[in-house]
Amino acid sequence: MLRRVAASWPDLWAELADTLAQDDDEEVRIRLACHHPLAPPHLLLDVFVTRPVHRPHLLALPAFPRTGRDHLVDHPDPEVRALAAADPVLPDPPVEDPDASVRRAAAANPSLSPEALETLLADPRTAEGAASNPSLPVPRMHALLDHCLNGTTTPTGAVQR
Repeated sequence: MLRRVAASWPDLWAELADTLAQDDDEEVRIRLACHHPLAPPHLLLDVFVTRPVHRPHLLALPAFPRTGRDHLVDHPDPEVRALAAADPVLPDPPVEDPDASVRRAAAANPSLSPEALETLLADPRTAEGAASNPSLPVPRMHALLDHCLNGTTTPTGAVQR
C-alpha cells in the first residue's frame, strides 16, 4: 500500500520513481505513469495499451513516446492501432485497416509521400485523415480549402496564389 501511495506522489525522487516503474504491482506502475512527471516513456506506453481509461491523460504527457510504436500496428484494440498508425517514423502506415479511426490516423501520418496522399484524398474512407496530414503540400491544402469554402476546385497541379 505504501508503494501505491508513493507512486501517486508527483514529487517522488527520481531514483524511487525508477524503482517503482519496475514494481511487480501493476497498480503501482499505473499510478506512477499517471502521476509522476519522470515516469519512463515505455511505462506510459504500457499503461496506454492496458488501461483505456487513462489514455487521454497519458497522451497529453510530454514524456509520452511519439515514435517507436510500430510493434502495436497489429494490436487487437483499434485505439492502440490508431496510435501506432500515427507514428511518424512508421515506414508503411496501415491505410487499409478495417477500422476507420486507424485509417484516418494512418492517412494523417507525415511519412506518407505526396503521391500517396493524393490517392488517399480521393478515397472517402481516408480523405479526412489525408486532408489533415501535415506533409500535404501547401498548394494542395489551398485547393482543398477553396473547394470547401467556395465549392470550386483548383487542378491538382495548379498553384493558386
